[in-house]
Amino acid sequence: MLLESLAAVETRFKEINKSIEENIDDYQKVAELSKEKSDLEEIVEKANFYRQTLKSIEEAEFLLNSEDEDMRNLAQEDLEKLQPLSVKLEAELKNILVPKDPRDRRNVIIEIRAGTGGDEAGLFAADLYRMYTHYAENHRWAVEVLSQNETGIGGLKEIIFMVKGRGAYSRFKYESGVHRVQRIPSTESSGRIHTSTVTVAVLAEAEDVDIQIPDSDLRIDVYKSAGAGGQNVQKNMTAVRITHLPSNIVVACQDERSQLQNRLRAMSILRARLYEIEEEKRLAAESAARRSQVGSGERSEKIRTYNYPQSRVTDHRINVSSHNLPTIMEGNLDVFIDELAMQDEAERLSETE
Repeated sequence: MLLESLAAVETRFKEINKSIEENIDDYQKVAELSKEKSDLEEIVEKANFYRQTLKSIEEAEFLLNSEDEDMRNLAQEDLEKLQPLSVKLEAELKNILVPKDPRDRRNVIIEIRAGTGGDEAGLFAADLYRMYTHYAENHRWAVEVLSQNETGIGGLKEIIFMVKGRGAYSRFKYESGVHRVQRIPSTESSGRIHTSTVTVAVLAEAEDVDIQIPDSDLRIDVYKSAGAGGQNVQKNMTAVRITHLPSNIVVACQDERSQLQNRLRAMSILRARLYEIEEEKRLAAESAARRSQVGSGERSEKIRTYNYPQSRVTDHRINVSSHNLPTIMEGNLDVFIDELAMQDEAERLSETE
């Protein structure tokens, strides 16, 4: 089964090389083919090594029947090294052949919204944004705010931002869902623990070639930008609201000083949302077990709880807790994300067996 899969990959690799030679003058096609070739090179190289190892094992097993005792001993020594190597290579190849999420290498758009809990939810939304910016900095990824709506007391009703860097989506995608916080608000004189929720949606950045949106599907409104509390920030009509008529998705951007920049940002967010819808449809067709990203923001639909009095953060999907909440809020999320990625890979592997 494994060798058959590897043979199919190697055949495709040869086809790509031939196609690149035949289309050398078509820059766009060559670029697409080269990307696919790059994705397959590691598999082809490891497959060759795996086959050579299997051949060496076969030769060593044959020499075990030799009349020469020294030759038999050498063959036995070789087998003791080669057999564990073949098992290791087989496991690595199976993991590589597990279907990957095509969005993993992309930049990511993250939407954080305050859920239940009033002002405290808005304050925690701001805390989550800071946590994610620290995580991005730890991985040397750039962060760009696309849109935000402040509460006026240091909190956020909503913030949409992009994280730019190879593989950003592959890590942030596990943050989708409802995050619950339990802590004593600064305004709480009796010391009562307050529970709030914040929803996080994670979208892969989409390109024009991924999602084509006809102008006839859009309604674009422009208006004056407004700050916290409703005061006008600018006198010019720079804010943009785009409504995608077929889906009724609405995106508004007002943070940039030019109408063009706000429109470009709004289109980027809209494209990512539509791309996510299409990808979810595709994944649902492949696996009925795919979960939706974000619920309604109610406390019961949680993926992670941040308990400040006990300095504990618990991820409910993998039942893993950290008792160093301050470190987590500084962006040290890999204690959860590494485990979630391993679980995701194991599930994908089981679906192919």
